Amino acid sequence: MAAETLATFPKGGIHPKESKELTEKLPVEVMPPPSQVRLFLKQHAGAPCRVSVKKRVMTTPSEERLFLKRHAGDLYQLLVKKKDKVFEGDLVGSVEKGLGANLHASLSGTLEGVENVQHPMVGKAPALVISADPEAEPRSYSSVDWKKFSREELIARIKDAGIVGLGGAGFPAHAKLTLGPDVKVDTLILNGAECEPYLTSDHRIMVEHPHDIIEGAKIILKILGIDYCAIGIENNKPDAIEALNRAIAQDTSKNGYKIAVKPLKVKYPQGSADQIMQSLTGRVRPAGARSSAIGIIVQNVYTTKAIYDAVAFGKPFYERVVTIAGKGIKRPANLMVKVGTSLADIVDYLGGTTPDLVKVVIGGPMMGFSVSTFDIPITKTTSGVLFLTKDEVDTESYYPCIRCGFCLEACPMGLEPNNIGIYVEAGRGAETEQFGIDDCFECGSCAFVCPAKRPLVQFIRLAKMKIRESKKK
Repeated sequence: MAAETLATFPKGGIHPKESKELTEKLPVEVMPPPSQVRLFLKQHAGAPCRVSVKKRVMTTPSEERLFLKRHAGDLYQLLVKKKDKVFEGDLVGSVEKGLGANLHASLSGTLEGVENVQHPMVGKAPALVISADPEAEPRSYSSVDWKKFSREELIARIKDAGIVGLGGAGFPAHAKLTLGPDVKVDTLILNGAECEPYLTSDHRIMVEHPHDIIEGAKIILKILGIDYCAIGIENNKPDAIEALNRAIAQDTSKNGYKIAVKPLKVKYPQGSADQIMQSLTGRVRPAGARSSAIGIIVQNVYTTKAIYDAVAFGKPFYERVVTIAGKGIKRPANLMVKVGTSLADIVDYLGGTTPDLVKVVIGGPMMGFSVSTFDIPITKTTSGVLFLTKDEVDTESYYPCIRCGFCLEACPMGLEPNNIGIYVEAGRGAETEQFGIDDCFECGSCAFVCPAKRPLVQFIRLAKMKIRESKKK
């Protein structure tokens, strides 16, 4: 069961409700294209993983192709070379096989090459650098009747568009929707909880594009071969609930699909797939299994809108809405930005930062990453960037574990730490009975309640990385 929304966040600082109010009423604003974008060939996809660069031996030395590792899957193949002219939406990176997602140019211009660029999670990482053509016209897309496409054609269009899960994990959307013949599902859940403080990008998408979300839901239902979809939205978003209910009522082509909005009690971390599945259906995912094992597929509402854009318009995913919030930025906003836009360009566009800025976080305050520079590009999964002041964040150092066990009590999954000395460090030293470290979805509840202020989420991520490395060896 998801824990109740925490009374204050951060401790002694801004209340979660007040943090949402900074941007929840601000319509999506389109930021002009920057002069340059840098596109990571490893877009963030869940837990951090290493990026490897390999050169394939070709018949001629000049025919160099770079392959970059992405998530748990395969390698990007560069389809362009230095000084090539590219246009907005052009395919610039593909995956030959396995798990991965295509990469597209987010603006028209000249490919300057591949550089090592600061990544929000993994340090320096290779990225394609594209300098903008200031005279280029924005690309336009025409709609088609998606209902004429077969299931295989729908999945192909989603794969071609390079869509990943926009709720945080970044799992390729086409892979999630490609089920084996023995997998039986009966329910599609669209996750509109967006329970993290400050973040409102999903909220604005639901308010401003409800029709697209409903059409996207029908596309997914056709792919899955089922007819029921529940859209889970927390009660603190009444305008989003109203907008989607209105779109459902006005839909004249339901095609036998049953789509219903399900208001949810405000809880944290209800935005995780496991928690929203339990809230809406009462089903619990077994440890180590996918949601399809209990007959459910979960998609983020923004991912669903991106699927509609890809299928109905043929638009690749190369721009996204990002919440820019916190009292440390001169002008908060929900910005539509090109993937690869730097934080520095966003800060300049919004008028700069305030003198009392003390921390910048990419993502939400519970699960995000603190960064030390503005020279970091937006990725496909960047839902928000927070510019926090001393009134909003606790900057005190952490202390040794006092073995109080509060972290265990706060964990919504009922996790117990494995005896690996790096995970939570406050545990009983017993092996996990029901869930393991890989089942942790890094909600941050344990870190929030820790009286020693230990960065437990970071410890858990490090533990996951070390476990993966040991398995490879």
